[in-house]
Amino acid sequence: MIRVRRSEERGHANHGWLRSMHTFSFAGYWDPRHMGFRSLRVINEDRVAPGAGFPRHPHRDMEILSYVVDGALEHADTIGTGSVIRPGDVQRMSAGRGIAHSEYNASREEPVHFLQIWIEPGELGIAPGYEQKRFDDEEKRDRLRLVASNDGRDGSITIHQDAALYASLLSPGAKVEHTLAPTRGAWVQVVRGAVKVEGELLRAGDAAAIEAAERFAIEGVEDAELLVFDLA
Repeated sequence: MIRVRRSEERGHANHGWLRSMHTFSFAGYWDPRHMGFRSLRVINEDRVAPGAGFPRHPHRDMEILSYVVDGALEHADTIGTGSVIRPGDVQRMSAGRGIAHSEYNASREEPVHFLQIWIEPGELGIAPGYEQKRFDDEEKRDRLRLVASNDGRDGSITIHQDAALYASLLSPGAKVEHTLAPTRGAWVQVVRGAVKVEGELLRAGDAAAIEAAERFAIEGVEDAELLVFDLA
């Protein structure tokens, strides 16, 4: 079974310095039909103006992933981590029993475009933590590259939930397949370009939930970038 979530159906907010699209209910956008998918709670597609950003603010009991599409995102937190996240990097911050952080556009000339992803943890009250790794384009070209998992396998970052995240750069006509174990579901998020998922055309910002399927295929229509979540 496939269920499509179109880009234009998402919630949105425009604060001048920030333009944000909400796949699931978040902040001022609330829709009881779209509260998340399994342990996946938030996918916000954010565009932040040069030099602007989110001042220090707290989180707890959430696995927070940042995936930069264009530009550079500067991160600092209360456990002493400071970094700049660029395209190809995947960052994980475990909020655990409490952490505060800030996120700013690292450029004063160019906007930053990124996805912020929240996954509910499998255990509450863990120690806060941080991890960041780079995955070069060739690792993702016309294949699903594991970038996050619950055990850090294949060089992926570690998240505290029974979930796996794959990234792909798919060429027109190229096809990848993913097998789902029984009772698991997948969420496919198109970052840019266009793909077909089981015959459904998805463009940038579109997504699809897939359940009760043993295997599904994704085919490139245009040069595309996408994320695939495999969730318990």
